Amino acid sequence: MKARYSDEELLEFKALIDEKLISAKKELNDLEQQMMELRENMSDEQGGDWFDDSSIHTEIEFLTKMAERQRQFVQNLEMALVRIKNKSYGICSVTGELIDKQRLLLVPHATKSVKAKERETPHLPQEPVRPGSSFDDEEPGQPVDEMLPED
Repeated sequence: MKARYSDEELLEFKALIDEKLISAKKELNDLEQQMMELRENMSDEQGGDWFDDSSIHTEIEFLTKMAERQRQFVQNLEMALVRIKNKSYGICSVTGELIDKQRLLLVPHATKSVKAKERETPHLPQEPVRPGSSFDDEEPGQPVDEMLPED
């Protein structure tokens, strides 16, 4: 088994991450823009209808949580670029083994192999990961394939 991904493979992953980073930053900017517009509307109509104020607060709270999740995603992608630069990208932080390439193509900022993720999430009894189940290092809204094959 190889110890790390080749420079060519790292360049492929970098291109994928760069592309995702551009769209993630755009999405974050859009969310921040929506929040700013809502706050401006709220201050323009202060003291109006209590229900409208309440729903605007709820919407701002929702957008704030989405923006925070998106900021975390951007940060995870940026950290993946650092790992590519120092050639440690794709190495599981728990097992030290290479993370399956298919997993990295689905979740390019992953730091743990499927095997390591399963170890830290106890299942009784042990069951396969189902589509739509959540890994904490996933891209927002990104479903997980059935069990990804290990090397």
